[in-house]
Amino acid sequence: MRESLDDAPKAALDWHRAGKGAALATVIETWGSAPRPVGSQLAISEDAELVGSVSGGCVEGAVVAEALDAMGDGRHRVLEYGVSDDEAFAVGLACGGTIRILLEPVGGTLPPDLLEELTTRRDRSEPVGQVVDIETGATHLTSDVAERLRATGSGFEPESARFVTLHAPPLRLAVVGGVHIAQALVPMARLAGYAPTVIDPREAFASAARFPETPLVHDWPDEAMRAFAPDARSAVVLLTHDPKLDDPALIEALRSPAFYVGALGSTRTHAKRVARLAEAGLTAEEIARIDAPIGLDIGARSPGEIAVAILAAMIQALRRP
Repeated sequence: MRESLDDAPKAALDWHRAGKGAALATVIETWGSAPRPVGSQLAISEDAELVGSVSGGCVEGAVVAEALDAMGDGRHRVLEYGVSDDEAFAVGLACGGTIRILLEPVGGTLPPDLLEELTTRRDRSEPVGQVVDIETGATHLTSDVAERLRATGSGFEPESARFVTLHAPPLRLAVVGGVHIAQALVPMARLAGYAPTVIDPREAFASAARFPETPLVHDWPDEAMRAFAPDARSAVVLLTHDPKLDDPALIEALRSPAFYVGALGSTRTHAKRVARLAEAGLTAEEIARIDAPIGLDIGARSPGEIAVAILAAMIQALRRP
């Protein structure tokens, strides 16, 4: 299920279908400590109903006024606002910044049929980009978003006035082993934008008490990993320290498009793991994908520190492949 901040396109479409005017606002550039990142969206109805956010509350009122004008003439607009230090502090930032916002009226420069196709593809968890020429307002959808999924996200095409808003399912994380490190990693990963799943056939480890509001899978790890089906927006972390549990899941993960595969264990433990995986038929190239010993080398010792190192390694693999 998508959070309300991600429901702006659907809200705009629903209002249009109900016979209301609607507009979609998208953050296209930021400077300084802007409250919301590039690609953030806000839907506005003619009754000034709001879904989503482009500034955390700093400039929404001004955007609503512009949106009502856009609904009247059907033309897109590019707005620029400076967010003062005082306004930024009110939404939890140390200092202010500047944001540019693309405003598209539904039924004007934003065709309803395109918005309907966009929401349909989002509902199917299909990665899609909306490309808008900010000078003319012309817009279309594209499935050519592989690089944006891995690293860049929403942004302008190189040396052009065309902005691409990336709509994609959340990043996913499969954690094999409901151990103490996992208890620290899961909430951290969720805050970083991942949808975590904990896999462990030992129900005492993968329990709702230890992992509240987290999908838990108690199947054997290889079966669970096949069902999880890691894709290019998935990370896999193996933490059981037990070859009977880690290895079956590891074999499945290494043969998937997962952008990160990490396994707990010392250099000596990993050497034994490499030998087992080679004997199981994995290639040297596949085995080399494993991040082991897991996480960035920051001297981590406690479960919480190790979780930080793992999450940092995941982010590095995603953003700097």
